[in-house]
Amino acid sequence: MKGGRSRGLFITGTDTGVGKTVATAALLALLRARGVDAVPMKPVQTGCRRARGGWRAPDLERVLRLAGLRPPAAEQAWMCPYRFGPACSPHLAARLARRPIQLRRIRAGFRQLSRRRDAVLVEGAGGVLVPLGGRRTMLDLMAALGLPVVLVARPGLGTLNHTLLSLAALRAARLRVAGVLLVDTAPRAWGRLERDNAATLARLGRVPVLGRLPFLAGLDGAGAPAAFRAAVTRLAAAWSGHPADWLARAGRD
Repeated sequence: MKGGRSRGLFITGTDTGVGKTVATAALLALLRARGVDAVPMKPVQTGCRRARGGWRAPDLERVLRLAGLRPPAAEQAWMCPYRFGPACSPHLAARLARRPIQLRRIRAGFRQLSRRRDAVLVEGAGGVLVPLGGRRTMLDLMAALGLPVVLVARPGLGTLNHTLLSLAALRAARLRVAGVLLVDTAPRAWGRLERDNAATLARLGRVPVLGRLPFLAGLDGAGAPAAFRAAVTRLAAAWSGHPADWLARAGRD
C-alpha cells in the first residue's frame, strides 16, 4: 500500500479453467469503483503469445482491458515476471525454458507495485497445489506474499470435493481464507444442486461463500469493458460484503 502496509488478495482456484481471471477482473473493477487504486498481478503465465520484444500474457491483458487500465510498461513487467509459451504447468514450462521460477523475484515485483498502488490482486496459475519447480507449489507463493486468499470454484456437480480439499490444503499451510467465490464458466441457471452446494461449502468448509459470478458473455467485444463493469457492480450487490470490506477485514486480522 502506498505509504503503508501492503494490501491485496490472492485469487486461486480449485482447478484450471474455473474462472479465476474473470473473478480477478471483477474484484479489480469493484475495488477501483470504490476508489481503491488496485492493480492486478499474474506472477506466472503459461500459454503466452510471442510479441515484439517478448511474450504477451493473455490473462493479465484481459484483466487490464476489462478493468480499463493501461499501466506503464515497467509496471506490466512487475505484474507478470514469468511468461512462458507452452500451455502447461508452470514447473514444466520453466524447465523447458531453462528459467527457474524464483519466489524472491515475484516478491520484488509485488513490493514495487505495493509501493505505488493501494492494493494488488494476485492471480495464481491453476489450483493451490500446482507445482512451480522443485518441491515448491502455488501454496509456497501464497505464503511468500502473505495475502488473504479468495478461492474460486465451480458451483456444479463435483465442486464439493474439489473445494473442500483446496480449503484443507490452504488451512494446512496456515493461509488466511477470505472466502469462496462461485463462478459460472458457462450459461446455466442455478437449481437445487447449486444452491445446496453453496450452503454445504459454507457449512463444511467453515468459510464464507462470498457470492456468485454468473457467466458473462461477450467479454472480448469493443464495448465489453464498460458493460462488464456495469454488470459486475449490479451482481455484487447480492454478495457477502464488498471486496473493499474484505481488504479492511484482512488488515485487522
